[in-house]
Amino acid sequence: MKTGSDDRTEARLLYWQGYRIPEIATRLSVPGPTLHSWKRRDDWDNAPIVQRVEQSIDARLCQLLKKDEKTDQDLKEIEVLTKSLERTARIRRYDDGGNEADLNPNVRNRNRGKRRSNKKIKNEISPEALDRIKEGFMDEIFGYQKEWLHKKTLHRIRNILKSRQIGATYYFSNEALVDAATTGDNQIFISASKAQAHVFRNYVVQAAKKWADVELTGDPIVLPNGAELIFLSTNSNTAQSYHGHLYVDEYFWIQRFQNLRKVASGMAAHKKWRQTYFSTPSSVNHEAYPFWTGALFNRGRKKEDQIQLDVSHKKLAPGRMCEDGQWRQIVTLLDAEAKGCDLFDIDQLRLEYSPEEMENLFMCQFVDDTFSVFSFTELTACMVDSWVAWDDYKPLAPRPIGNREVWIGYDPSRTSDNASCVVVAPSPVPGGKHRILDKLNWVGMDFVDQAERIKRLTEIYNVTHIGIDKTAIGTGVFDMVRRFFPRAVGYDYNPGIKAQMVLKAKDIISHGRLEFDNGWTDMVHAMLMIKRTMTAGGGQMTYQASRTNESGHADLAWALMHALDNAPLHESAGNNSILELF
Repeated sequence: MKTGSDDRTEARLLYWQGYRIPEIATRLSVPGPTLHSWKRRDDWDNAPIVQRVEQSIDARLCQLLKKDEKTDQDLKEIEVLTKSLERTARIRRYDDGGNEADLNPNVRNRNRGKRRSNKKIKNEISPEALDRIKEGFMDEIFGYQKEWLHKKTLHRIRNILKSRQIGATYYFSNEALVDAATTGDNQIFISASKAQAHVFRNYVVQAAKKWADVELTGDPIVLPNGAELIFLSTNSNTAQSYHGHLYVDEYFWIQRFQNLRKVASGMAAHKKWRQTYFSTPSSVNHEAYPFWTGALFNRGRKKEDQIQLDVSHKKLAPGRMCEDGQWRQIVTLLDAEAKGCDLFDIDQLRLEYSPEEMENLFMCQFVDDTFSVFSFTELTACMVDSWVAWDDYKPLAPRPIGNREVWIGYDPSRTSDNASCVVVAPSPVPGGKHRILDKLNWVGMDFVDQAERIKRLTEIYNVTHIGIDKTAIGTGVFDMVRRFFPRAVGYDYNPGIKAQMVLKAKDIISHGRLEFDNGWTDMVHAMLMIKRTMTAGGGQMTYQASRTNESGHADLAWALMHALDNAPLHESAGNNSILELF
């Protein structure tokens, strides 16, 4: 005969659902006299309606939370039940004074006095606004993002290798906003550059505005409940002074990752703080690669304590809790599509990118730069936090870099209507560093429109060189550009011209005389595509992108080399100085 506390609770819930005592006795195998005793002592008949609802919700919620594998329907029901509990809690406050202010916080605030009610609280997210944000958030996420949400509270460290453009930064920004507004916990975002960190911030601000019409301001964003949303770049000297849940974006592209990891993990050392690392793959030579494979865990450990992780796509596509305490997952573009992401035309992407680019950018394969002209290490050494390092560059100003000269490089796609354009600020002294100020990608524009875009650049910059590939379809743009910039240089590609441009760029990059923003990983991708090969006749060495249709990201690399071709070869630094008059 069962008469445990669980039976007592279940019996009470069945009674409130309308079952009679004999029916409950049969259903639970509990004697009728016992049930009558429970009913009398616990006063089932006089329990308030709100108590009956609360306990019914609580029972169902506990049942769902105990499930190891939750369906999408389970997650939606958990969300609905949680909201219902919040509402019943608000109704209970009505018992305090029996007035509308106990039910509605807005009424309470209004009744505190006219002077106070007119004062808007900065960054306030009311319970109703938070409900709208949660609802909008859940309505927009795809299946793989729901998996990330489910694992949020189950695992302290999430480590995700992902395809480009599947909404990871967008998702984690919104996840953090909801968590901050709900719990009051700090959320820390770390990116390779300040510009990239502000992508996080923009997503947070946009989400609050779009779903709840709430204006969030400040950097960091501080909520009334005490939560701070902190946006940092990797060179933030005060990073270790913060604490909270940690999000590290594109960590496979962060320089000196091991040092960053020590600092960053210190911010989340307390057991309550979570750590989330996510990135597209870069090179197997990157400092973060041992962190991903588990090799870093093995360093300094006895052989019997070391682990062997299988980090293949087959093993990690479903997500896996690994022996080093990290939950890992690989999400390729095909995985994202299979789980509801309908934002891509994969067949079209296969036409626009070479198989090698497709594997790296969208299928989570690491780059092997063994045969590339430019090594991954020397390219990432060129990456800087431009918002911090370039104090003379104001991208939103009418003249972003004043009257200093710039060089422009343009390259059209070989087979499609894409085109890439790069703006470079040359070093004012021999042997100094050239800076890539801007990069543009034009899709679906005819020759006239592209030439007009280049003309606009000449109106905001002091342009002294424009280099254009005039082979085949680039001829049209070159002819139009020469009408307003007669000094434009056109390149008819041949092995000699290619070698000249590549070797000059190699000289500049290998000597550390090029800088571009940390967030521009596509620039690294583009340069890695340039490889040595033989001409069709096999008689001469040349350079080309490792692609079949001569289209895609390498256009950006050739555009850069068209600009850098204006630099003298084998520059050397000396005791040179300049005087610039304003």
